Amino acid sequence: MKHAEGYVNHEIEHGIATIEFFHPSSNSLPSAILTDLAKTINDIGIDNRVKVIVLRSAGDRAFCAGASFDELMSISNEADGKKFFSGFAHVINAMRKCHKLIIGRVQGKAVGGAVGVIAACDYSIATEDASVKLSELAVGIGPFVVGPAVERKIGLSGYSQLAIDATEWRSAEWAKRHGLYSEIHKSISDVDDSINSLASRLAHSSPDAMLQLKKVFWHGTEHWDTLLSDRAAISGRLVLSDFTRNAINAFKAKPAKQA
Repeated sequence: MKHAEGYVNHEIEHGIATIEFFHPSSNSLPSAILTDLAKTINDIGIDNRVKVIVLRSAGDRAFCAGASFDELMSISNEADGKKFFSGFAHVINAMRKCHKLIIGRVQGKAVGGAVGVIAACDYSIATEDASVKLSELAVGIGPFVVGPAVERKIGLSGYSQLAIDATEWRSAEWAKRHGLYSEIHKSISDVDDSINSLASRLAHSSPDAMLQLKKVFWHGTEHWDTLLSDRAAISGRLVLSDFTRNAINAFKAKPAKQA
């Protein structure tokens, strides 16, 4: 699925589905990309040809810059704000309900909503430079929608550290120590070797056993359709504040840095 800017593509080979998303702004996630990503995960999750899913972004720099600031600035009412943040809720819930195990490939920095996407993967493999940051509080919002996924993966203490210290990066080693990453490797080629090996083994494992494992892993999250929708409403209201508008404008005015 291609757009004027960015795409969500997938391919299936030997029982392994690879889903790739791209956006020219450091793989940020505007509404159109979020919608396609959730739909693709839902569709592939029930495809009998698929045994395991690899989720990745394009390029060799940032994994994902999170929400699109341009789109955030265009939100003019609470309903539109909730609709935008519900895009992240739909992706996380699609990953949660997916009948297949999802391996995340993280080749660089991840910000905001991207951390939630990684947390919703069942197993994530990253490069040593794949640092993470929940930047939402710095712009007056807060990581409300992705919070349940992050807290489930790394615990309340780790989640609160990321949420409160919203301007500082946490290293890939920190993320691995707290359970966000399952493995970290020196190079992207090493990451790909590890992913290919694991995905190949899982493609030859029992689909029913993996489905039952997935259900066990996500036990206790059955209320997330409602929970994440409610959290999206909180973010949708806060994004309209003068504080958030001013903070985003100040951030966009800074000179661009290499991701």
